[in-house]
Order: sequence, then C-alpha cells, then structure tokens
Amino acid sequence: MKADVVLGSFYGDEGKGKIIDYLSQTADFAVRFSGGNNAGHSIEINGKKFAFHLVPSGILNKNTIAVIGNGVVVDPKVLLEEIKQLKDNGYDAKNLRISDKAHVIFPYHVQMDKLQEGLRGNQKIGTTNRGIGPTYCDKYERCGIRMGDFVNKRYEEQLRRNIEVKNNIFKTYGYETFDADKMLEEYNAYADILKEYVVDTVALLHEAIEQDKKILCEGAQATLLDIDFGSYPFVTSSSPTVGGVCTGTGIGAKYIGEVYGVLKAYSSKVGEGPYITEQDNEIGDQIRELGYEYGTTTKRPRRCGWLDLVALRYAVMINGLTGLAINHVDTIGKLDKIKLCVGYKKDGKVTMQYSTDIEEIAKCEPIYEEFEGNFGDISHIKNREDLPENAKKYLNRIEEVVKVPIKFIGTGAGRDCMIVC
Repeated sequence: MKADVVLGSFYGDEGKGKIIDYLSQTADFAVRFSGGNNAGHSIEINGKKFAFHLVPSGILNKNTIAVIGNGVVVDPKVLLEEIKQLKDNGYDAKNLRISDKAHVIFPYHVQMDKLQEGLRGNQKIGTTNRGIGPTYCDKYERCGIRMGDFVNKRYEEQLRRNIEVKNNIFKTYGYETFDADKMLEEYNAYADILKEYVVDTVALLHEAIEQDKKILCEGAQATLLDIDFGSYPFVTSSSPTVGGVCTGTGIGAKYIGEVYGVLKAYSSKVGEGPYITEQDNEIGDQIRELGYEYGTTTKRPRRCGWLDLVALRYAVMINGLTGLAINHVDTIGKLDKIKLCVGYKKDGKVTMQYSTDIEEIAKCEPIYEEFEGNFGDISHIKNREDLPENAKKYLNRIEEVVKVPIKFIGTGAGRDCMIVC
C-alpha cells in the first residue's frame, strides 16, 4: 500500500478539506505534513461546518488516526481549541497523534511576525501574523522548541534564552516584552493536556507501512506558496509541495502513491504578489461573492480571477501530479461566460512556461479561451457524463492542456456534492 497525497495546486483555499475528507473515509492514517494555523480546511457535514487549522481533517472519520507530522508548527492554544471543538460536536480526539519533532509556536513568535511585517512597509508579504515564519526561523536557527521537549518539560532553559533575545529586539522597537515565568506557568498547563497525544510519528507511520495500512498525506497552502518553488518572497515558510511529504512526515519517496492536485474551476489568492489572471473588477467581485472567497483563517477577502493552466502545468511538473480534483465547478457555472488561460504572451511570443521571477511574470499577458457558462444545478449529479455539455467542454479542455486526468469534480458545498471519476 502506498501513501496517497493531496496538495494545493495554486495559492491554497482550493477545497482540499473536501477531497481529504472523502479519501480519508477509507484511510487508516491521515497525516498533515507542513504549515501551521496559517492555513485552514473547511468541511461541511450534515449542515455543520468544521474549520480545521492544525488537526488533520481525517479526524472526522472514527477509524482514522489523525497525525500532525514533524513538518508542522503547532500553536498549543489553537490546537486545544480545535480539540475542544471536536469534543463539543460529539467527535472524540483519542485518534489524534502529534509528532514529538514538530515545533511549538509561542507568543513571542506571533509578536515577531507582526513586528517584521510592519517593518516591511510597502513590501509587505501578507502574512497571517500567526507566528509561523518566526517559528520556522527558530527551527532552522536551532533554537526552536520541539513538542517532545515541550510536553516533557525539558524546554525551560531554551525558552528563557529565547525570551531574553526576543525581548531585546522588542525593546528596541517599543514593543511589549514577555515574562518567562508567566509564560512557563501558562504553557506548562498546555503541555500537561497535550502530552497524551505526542508520540514518535515517524516510527508510527513506518509501522503502518509495514502493516500495509492506507495512509493519506494532506497538505496545507499550495504549490505557488512553496518556500522554494513559489512566487518568492510572497510565499509561506514551509514546503507544501510533494517534497514536503518526505521531510514533514519521514515517509520515503518510494512509499508515495497517487498525488492529487486540488484546484478550483477559477482561481483565488490571499496576500500580496503576482497573480496574472486576477480580475480586479466586477467579474472578480462576482466570483468572490458566488464562491464566498474569504479566508478560513483570516476572513480576508480573496483576490479572484480565471483559471490559469500555465501555472497548473507548473504544479503538475513540480509535484508529479497523477490526478486533479477540481472544486467549485458549480460556482463558475453560474456565470454566463467563462474564460480559461491557456497560455501566456511574452515578448510577442506564446509560451507555456511559468516563472516565479516577479519581473519575468510581469512581462506576460494571459491568453484566454472563452466558454459558455450557465451550467444550472449540478449538485445532484454523480456521473461526469451526466454533466451539462458546457461543463464537459470546460473540463475536457483543462485535461487537454495539462495532460492529467480529473479524478474528482466538486459540484457544491456539501460533503456529498462530488463526482468521483
């Protein structure tokens, strides 16, 4: 049995949670491998909406072990709130496991995030100010605190050193400083509660592989936000591409099976940076309202535009995508006319090459093909051949250009509004 992977193809917020929820119904393990509570997965079940920021979406399936991998950075307060939300809604968190190697977010990370973003002035990245980047910085500076040390109370000396260093920076800029004793008292209480969930998840997952268990790895954010392969510096601080699966879980490359790229039938983006098919106009506003494009974590309105197949081909290349999962087909089908970017025009020539160089992408103009919309109500349709002709033409053209089959088609917000091809 191979570990299947679900990734975002563009800028995130593509509906990964829905695909993960479906696939995890038959998975023994659902593993989150990157990011922190700067991301969110929304799932609607029986009219109830769940928004997860740290806990893997697979936790909603009682037979699935939900694993927060070592590549994730964990805010204990946010995690405890999610555990409480689960219990309040009748779900048991006993199937949750947290890697002892995952790093902990502390309040000084959050404040450092706000300070650094403020100092960028007009060059803001558009972070969520959740402390994600500064926590990864400490991880690579080798002064971070891992969950194993945290729950076993082996972190006091390191925390005191960190607070001393950060406080010197905060004083310089007139920011509030932190009291180490107070923080230790507060966070030791969190550590006591979380200790039962913390294990060596690398050993756990390899034992599952040896026992031929089904593993599903779920990404946060998406390809164009990858620290290496995204539109740098307007990226996240981790690797939400397929490489992050290996480094964020300890699962080797030979154990990876299907790699599904999730996207929407249009595109959206939160934060700054280039976005070639953005519609900063009435069409963009219309897409935003039809798709309710507001951040799961931040509630920020998302920038909206047409689907970009040049960027999608790049995601296919980087991740080795074996299948696509396309959501919001019902949403785009409410428009009279739909456009699809099938190439770029650069220096008078047509190209299918995507660049993360900001100056290079600024030279490109999207080449559009237009399609008829008005798909009608497709939420009840369960077979692709039963879709309206306009919808089939649109989806067929996507497959023709990117040369990867569409395996899942989202036809509505509900858990069951999906065609499995």
